[in-house]
Amino acid sequence: MIRARELTKHFRVHKRSPGLAAALRSLVRRTYQIVKAVDGVSFTIERGERVGFLGPNGAGKTTTLKVLSGLLHPTSGEVAVEDHVPYRRQAGFLGKITLVMGQKSQLIWDLPPSETYAMNRAVFDVPAAQYAQTLKELTELLELGPLLDKPTRQLSLGERMKCELAAALLHRPTTLFLDEPTIGLDVAMQVAIRDFVRSYNQRHEATVLLTSHYMDDVVALCPRIIVIDQGKLIHDGDLRQLIKTMDPDKRVSFTLPPAPAPGVPTIAEDELARLGALLARDGQRITLRVADRALPAVIGRLLAAKVTDLAIEDPPLEDVLRVMFKSHAGQAVDPAAGTLAGPAEPAPGELS
Repeated sequence: MIRARELTKHFRVHKRSPGLAAALRSLVRRTYQIVKAVDGVSFTIERGERVGFLGPNGAGKTTTLKVLSGLLHPTSGEVAVEDHVPYRRQAGFLGKITLVMGQKSQLIWDLPPSETYAMNRAVFDVPAAQYAQTLKELTELLELGPLLDKPTRQLSLGERMKCELAAALLHRPTTLFLDEPTIGLDVAMQVAIRDFVRSYNQRHEATVLLTSHYMDDVVALCPRIIVIDQGKLIHDGDLRQLIKTMDPDKRVSFTLPPAPAPGVPTIAEDELARLGALLARDGQRITLRVADRALPAVIGRLLAAKVTDLAIEDPPLEDVLRVMFKSHAGQAVDPAAGTLAGPAEPAPGELS
């Protein structure tokens, strides 16, 4: 459904020093710099996939989405979406895709969302029966009933974002480009948007390419991720496998009992250091980084000590990406710790 081959997008940017003299000189002689926003990126996404598109600020994510949606013409390379060349902006192509940007609005500010929806129906020439059915489905999924007839300016950010999604999906696109769709939303609204995107993907076998700085969005929605940095692709593959490869250790959290019970072997401070690397401690609540091979022995010891609220988790995706970006920048990194590498030390998490 989506194919990019050696996709490149460069911008010619005017540079000048501050001040009146520099401004006057720039009228007759300008200095330009070539900014490589996207530099030789290649990937393929099949129908129905949900793919996270990640990278730090300025990595080229939004530029790539704009090229894929036809808003920008690539400098070089080949791009195809739904068997169309995006920058030609053919009607058949525009009817199959949608681009939702969390920081942009397509709703008419002084009119209720229902008026924008009616305008979109006319723009995309959606049959009246299909429009009514789709609007009903979206209203139920997103709980839009009370919002349809309120002026857009009176909606909260979360309410407006839900209405934006509905406006973008009225023509039933089969390819969704979502750029920060949950930006600025509270936790409950983020969950609602994620649930909706997953439901729409499953109902219509829609392809989803999602960018977000909220890693919970990516973990909840995207089995596969594509990572770019400085305009170049540095990873394309399974999310879980990436986490396992970059940081195979587990995060083990537990609460020590307030007082040792008779006959129960307690855990001394020096033994904690042998169980794993201490990541966080808040009173009796402790989080350790434990090597995968040592996990059974560590869990057995913790259960014997009658700890409570025991939780075993993978490392946060944020930590994994931080390691990846440092590594790509040429810095030496300790993948397990997620920090710059220092002197070699014995691996924690092994019982002695």
